[in-house]
Amino acid sequence: MNTAQSVTNDINNWKTMGMTKAELTVKIAEDCIGWPYVWGGYGQICNSSNREAYANRSACPSAESAVIRKKCQILNGSKGSCSGCKWYPSGSTRFFDCRGFTRWVLEQVGISLKGAGATSQYNDNSNWIAKGDIKDMPSNVVCCVFMADGAKKSHTGLHVVGGDIIHCSGEVKRGNVTDRGWTHYAIPKGMDGDMPVPTPGDERPTLRKGSQGEYVTLLQTKLIQRGYDLSPYGADGKYGNKTMQAVRTFQKDNGLTADGICGKNTWNAIDSTQTILYTVTVKHLSKSVAEEIVNRYGGVMTRE
Repeated sequence: MNTAQSVTNDINNWKTMGMTKAELTVKIAEDCIGWPYVWGGYGQICNSSNREAYANRSACPSAESAVIRKKCQILNGSKGSCSGCKWYPSGSTRFFDCRGFTRWVLEQVGISLKGAGATSQYNDNSNWIAKGDIKDMPSNVVCCVFMADGAKKSHTGLHVVGGDIIHCSGEVKRGNVTDRGWTHYAIPKGMDGDMPVPTPGDERPTLRKGSQGEYVTLLQTKLIQRGYDLSPYGADGKYGNKTMQAVRTFQKDNGLTADGICGKNTWNAIDSTQTILYTVTVKHLSKSVAEEIVNRYGGVMTRE
């Protein structure tokens, strides 16, 4: 298990290596495996004073407060220091709850999710490029996953490609999309390049009008990230007229035959192009209109 300082050092080093946000997200999540769960936590240093502070929070359920104290050898009275604790390998670690883990990891790559909990995060469409049922999640996309409990989302984690999930339940651990009742996925806005390129042998199918499924969702997501308009449908996994037109435009922009069919050459061209991000300044708006734009698309509102 890594210490908090060693993970910080790793992050600083990785950021100099030109990784995409998707690649960096996976590396950071893997570096945190083994770190402890504390209700309400989102990356605080794991020590007795921070644990006691979280156990004493008015919002913390009494059962969770008891667990926070019980699992700390100082607070439960079994030892007088952190030495020998599984969560103190050779220095302090950090603690999270499930939503705090995804929040902290994504913040390290410059992605901020709105919402105090898993339900509010998922329901806020301004957080996501695309979202939907877990059965439609592309196998090679880095994103958040959720478990639905009726209208609520009871648990969340990070899909780190190929069906593997890293999430915080008891502690940060690696699992698989089939291990638990994962029901939904959502690709964070700002996840920029994106997805890891498939390894040799992982051939993606040729897509055309009428195609459906996870590879269509992947194609649509990449097109959106590269500035191609798929509104009002977004990445819905259905290859209709809007997607076909976006593919034709992309092909024309990149010197390919503009037939609207996504085959090997088009996939390769999409993989080799970069995400396009624009900054737009709109002046002389009312406060309410400006707030609506920022809430819908993200950004910063300033007053002249």
